[in-house]
Amino acid sequence: MRAPPRSGYRKTADPASLTLNTMTALNDRIDRLIRPELRALRAYQVPAAGELIKLDAMESPYPWPDWLVDAWLDRLRGVSLNRYPDPAAEALKVQMRSVLDVPQACGMILGNGSDELIQMIIQAVAVPGQCIMAPEPTFVMYRQIATVCSLEWAGVALRDDFSLEADDMLAAIERHRPAVVFLAWPNNPTGNLFDREVMEAVVSCAPGLVVVDEAYAPFTDESFLSAVPAYDNLLLLRTLSKIGFAGLRLGVLAGLPEWLAEIEKTRLPYNISSIDQLSGVFALEHYEVFRQQASTLRRHRSDLFAGMQALPGLQAYPSETNFILFRTLHGQAQAVYAELMAHGILIKNLDGSAPALRDCLRVTVGKPEENAAFLSALRRALPAAR
Repeated sequence: MRAPPRSGYRKTADPASLTLNTMTALNDRIDRLIRPELRALRAYQVPAAGELIKLDAMESPYPWPDWLVDAWLDRLRGVSLNRYPDPAAEALKVQMRSVLDVPQACGMILGNGSDELIQMIIQAVAVPGQCIMAPEPTFVMYRQIATVCSLEWAGVALRDDFSLEADDMLAAIERHRPAVVFLAWPNNPTGNLFDREVMEAVVSCAPGLVVVDEAYAPFTDESFLSAVPAYDNLLLLRTLSKIGFAGLRLGVLAGLPEWLAEIEKTRLPYNISSIDQLSGVFALEHYEVFRQQASTLRRHRSDLFAGMQALPGLQAYPSETNFILFRTLHGQAQAVYAELMAHGILIKNLDGSAPALRDCLRVTVGKPEENAAFLSALRRALPAAR
């Protein structure tokens, strides 16, 4: 006698055998269940580098030295993987506060890079009809996460030189009354610092939170970190991803404890693994190694920028980060990008991502030999050099 089917059981079809009717039903179900604004989004794309020289993601080009890797592996033997991690990551917070000079008046929340912390901030204010704002072009995840959380988005266009116009920004704040304003400082993907007085004016007049995102702090001398306790609506983001810890995915949000107590409610339990906590503490104990690497990259940035300025047919923009944005002749960005790929160089193609970034590409500062290979390939790729 045949056994009755299990309740709720549905056989999964082989995707290769799905009929047209089945695919239509599947797409209808997705359309019915997934929000239209989410369907309209594209997931964040990260191309595989393979054997290419990887200058696309603003990572440090320097691996950890062998002696540091050996000491780190020895430390990892003490991790109890059968136990959950410290839910508050207290030892890592203590080390971060010391190394990054986080003011004692500030609380801290740790996240898997800045991205998770941006998501937590936006989730905390996700009341229908609320608005999230930032100058544009800027870090794409502000808008992406706001859209995922069904919030309104208001982008304020930067000037042609990518500076922030105070009147435009303040007028937009008055018009939209945003719950959160994100200010990437230095800005990604443009690489520049907005005027500090304009930033202060934004913080002073904003009706909601202002989040200064200092992901590239190791590559500039400017910071708002010490000013956070002076404002009742200012939060500050840092990440360790740009200076050699990209694989650990560690970010920190600093701000008045009253704000962080509310944002903390959006954090998933045990979001920082035991391995990441121990590795972060260990790496920060040796932070001088990474600080020196960042200092070296600043010198390489100057050399790379000078080399790019000397090439015909492109405009390189000054940078306070570990990358340089540049604009090709009209209509040439795609061809230049493809030619660089053909010569083994992977950079970021921004052409088409925003009107202000028409004909723009972005290159991460690498080691001297990587920068030299990029400049050589770029020289051959530029139409003016052919």
